[in-house]
Amino acid sequence: MKQLFLSLIMGVSLVYGGGSIAFNDAPLATKRVAPSAGETILSFHDAIKDAKNSVVNISTTKTVQQNDQIQDMFNHPFFRDFFGPGFQMPQQERKASSLGSGVIVSNDGYIITNNHVVEGADEIVVSLIDNSKEFKAKIIGLDPKSDLAVIKIEADDLHAIKMGDSSALLEGDVVFAIGNPFGVGGTITQGIVSALNKSGIGLNRYEDFIQTDASINPGNSGGALVDSRGALVGINTAILSRSGGNNGIGFAIPSNMAKTIAKSLIETGKIERGYMGVSIGDLTSDLKEVYTHKEGALILGVEAGGPADEAKIKRLDLITKINNTLIKNANDLKNTVGALLPGEKARITLERDNKILTTTVTLGNIDAAEKGITGAQDSRIKGLSLGALDEESRYRYRIPQNVEGVLVLEVEKNSDAQKFGFRQGDVIVQVEQTAVANLEQFNNAIKQTKRDMIRVLVSRGGYISPILVR
Repeated sequence: MKQLFLSLIMGVSLVYGGGSIAFNDAPLATKRVAPSAGETILSFHDAIKDAKNSVVNISTTKTVQQNDQIQDMFNHPFFRDFFGPGFQMPQQERKASSLGSGVIVSNDGYIITNNHVVEGADEIVVSLIDNSKEFKAKIIGLDPKSDLAVIKIEADDLHAIKMGDSSALLEGDVVFAIGNPFGVGGTITQGIVSALNKSGIGLNRYEDFIQTDASINPGNSGGALVDSRGALVGINTAILSRSGGNNGIGFAIPSNMAKTIAKSLIETGKIERGYMGVSIGDLTSDLKEVYTHKEGALILGVEAGGPADEAKIKRLDLITKINNTLIKNANDLKNTVGALLPGEKARITLERDNKILTTTVTLGNIDAAEKGITGAQDSRIKGLSLGALDEESRYRYRIPQNVEGVLVLEVEKNSDAQKFGFRQGDVIVQVEQTAVANLEQFNNAIKQTKRDMIRVLVSRGGYISPILVR
């Protein structure tokens, strides 16, 4: 037995003994220091107490259709087969309340929060985080594309938060989330910056998130993410969780983006973004072998007659720089162009056939461009706002990739469209015998139909439902 054991050891030595490595050993730690000694307590209280006074609780009330969830249940195949594909529950309205947070950014009552906290609210009530006094708030401006909003209360001598520079953040920086989780009132949680420049999460159209493990829970939305000095570095927005509770993966909108958008909303009531008229993607590992640059935004499509087309940009061009900003991926291009104003001239550096070229693009207006595609309401269906299908709307409304048509963006309350049975998130796929893939086709189909009653097919929850327009 002893001989066998020794031979096994020798065998292992023969197989693995041929190499060597010098590890990069850390210096030996010989001391341990207590975080406090005697009467000294380690605390961030003084650093963040002012920031806490700049965070508010937000309560909203909105009118919702009571049977929306019930109707979703009837979209299940069992009920669809039993009642028939055209079955619709009669709509009833009810009041729904929700809670969120916000950050005071001016002494006279301007507050930044998330768009999803206040969008569609009939009433917004704000209370200071350590004060029971309540204020009625009004919406100054909304930006659904970034999920930011500005509201205002009529008050003076409020404590505006100090604005930090989110571009100076580093992974590992200590941060604090301040808000109103689960409606329990002012709460502070601690963590670190887990990651920066996160995109592709599928929450907003423009994403450049700070990821943090500071506990963020329902009700924290719109609250402050501050550094260890108490300066605002982000607006808490969302968590990644299967249970709905905190799993240590939270996302905040950088303060620099929030500051820029809030300034525009306060001064003009809207956000205007530049537009190139391209579809874009990232370089795959295979494609990196073809290009000299290994980072950039790959042009996959160019809109005919659009700004990029006018600047002679072509498919398979790789954009590497806009003005003096390096472009590492498609999200960089989208955010950089979106931060520029319509009409602004942007100098584009690109790679084409391993050659570096430059061109100048006069940016269009993304909202005007989308309205050019989506158009306005049709006169025969009052109260119906329509738009084009894009990846954001497909994600938001869970619309399958094989469904093509015109998206119902909004249904005005008590309008003809609501009475006919249209719902936000519906996709109009056919008018009478004409399939429609865009608003122009929809408008033409409506105009060419001479009947007093028009049959419209919509895709809803993966099923086709008929709606009769009178």
